[in-house]
Amino acid sequence: MSIQSGRMPHHSHPFYMPVKITSLTGLSHYTTENIPATNSSILIVWGGIGQLKLDGELHSVKAGSILTFDVLSELNPESELQLQGVWIEYFCMTNRKQENSFSNEISQLHHASTSLMTLAGELYSAWIEPDEHKPFRVQQLFTQFIVELHHEQSARKKTSGSWLEQVFEYIEAHYNEDITREQMASLAGVSPEHFSRTFRKFMGQTFSAYITLLRIRRAQQRILTSSPNLTTLAHEVGYEEGTYLSRKFKQLVGLSPTAYQNKNKRIVALNYNHTAILRVLEIMPQLGVYSDWQRSLEQVPASKQLTMCEGNSSLLFDSVASAEPDVIISYTLPENKILTPVAPVIELPFMQMSWREQFGLIADVVNRRQRAEAWLSHYDGLCHAANKKLNHSLGSERGTAIVWEISSRAAYCFSSSYGRGCQILYGDLEFKPPSIIMENGIMDSGYLVSSIEEIGSYSADYIIITSIPSSSEGRKRLTRLFHSHDWNQLDAVRNKRVYILNKADMFYGFDPLSSQAQLQELLHVMTS
Repeated sequence: MSIQSGRMPHHSHPFYMPVKITSLTGLSHYTTENIPATNSSILIVWGGIGQLKLDGELHSVKAGSILTFDVLSELNPESELQLQGVWIEYFCMTNRKQENSFSNEISQLHHASTSLMTLAGELYSAWIEPDEHKPFRVQQLFTQFIVELHHEQSARKKTSGSWLEQVFEYIEAHYNEDITREQMASLAGVSPEHFSRTFRKFMGQTFSAYITLLRIRRAQQRILTSSPNLTTLAHEVGYEEGTYLSRKFKQLVGLSPTAYQNKNKRIVALNYNHTAILRVLEIMPQLGVYSDWQRSLEQVPASKQLTMCEGNSSLLFDSVASAEPDVIISYTLPENKILTPVAPVIELPFMQMSWREQFGLIADVVNRRQRAEAWLSHYDGLCHAANKKLNHSLGSERGTAIVWEISSRAAYCFSSSYGRGCQILYGDLEFKPPSIIMENGIMDSGYLVSSIEEIGSYSADYIIITSIPSSSEGRKRLTRLFHSHDWNQLDAVRNKRVYILNKADMFYGFDPLSSQAQLQELLHVMTS
């Protein structure tokens, strides 16, 4: 490498440096008139819901929203809005402004990953509590944050740019209509020949074969979750006659619709909640995801355990296909689409169904409704007995309760739709969530994220901590919280109604098995 005129070669690599990190809590108006024009901002929301006015333009935000933008003249939240999160002001050091990957215009990421949000919480904590033994901690966390943010933004843009993605979205919405290869090629802006070659290369089958597959999979889903008339079902999936549907069904599945409905099915469950439901129904899935807590209750052969590897769709496909399932049970997830060639996927919407509703639906799929009703009757008896005991110990007016799951990076509280024992407290034991978490939009997001240091600002009559940090740094932060003024002024602390359970694995489940164990554990600590 040559050096000319005594100078080192100059490159235009951008370097990012945080200059200010501010909590959004209590923020009513933010003016940026004193911020240098070279600085930019990132706004991260991990709690609350509403609208922000950025330079006169409204942006809807909620937990999981991240906005990136150049310096503004002003920011105005709604006056009644109580957002939780942080505002990061940073400087991009480069000789070309366009090198800043996050500025130039307002960009919004609506559903940031949990890891990205917790990383933001850790960054804020490091900013407000500098550690003299870790002088580069803030810079390290900020660099890690913007790298992960860049990856997530790039991944979203890459996905949205594919014409195949557009075609599959159209097919999903119109599979039961008379759609042709020529229509899809026109939609994609390519020739019919190029469309066919690309489609077959990507899917491993022709366009017409895929339409047939999709129609039969939809028919299987309907047969498993209800009892539709064959002619009505044929019309629903795009065929004129029930006899034609039956012929196509048998060609693909190997059984008639009636025989398929009545057979004992080979099942794959893609998460531990649905695996637990099957075990309560006395069914061993061909493959299931098991939590550590579930494995502590019974010995499960390694050949029956499915390990979910995030980002490795080919491994998931191979593992599920090798089990030769008749049906796959999962929450509604984008990656389920790759399993369409293997078997029908019964998708349960996350946070929109209680564990009881999921239990009933899966019981119908596997023809075990009577077993499910008997189990629920027994569980309701346990709840009745628990409430009688709580009435005797605490009185009939329960008051408010909050559940905290505390990691080394951040703390999380939940609504009943997210589980973690809240479905028991708020649904079965008649406690109420504190008003502060309701006002911050927990019913929309299902959970709120807080720094460990801010837990003291959430007042409740009862506090349940289901997990504590495993790292020494996290334990130190928790100890500081327990010695803080805000914490010791809480009603639950002064009345000795704080319960540290540290049983995260048990409370992670949102299913009949876990709910029964959570009920018994909560009753034990609150009445002993």
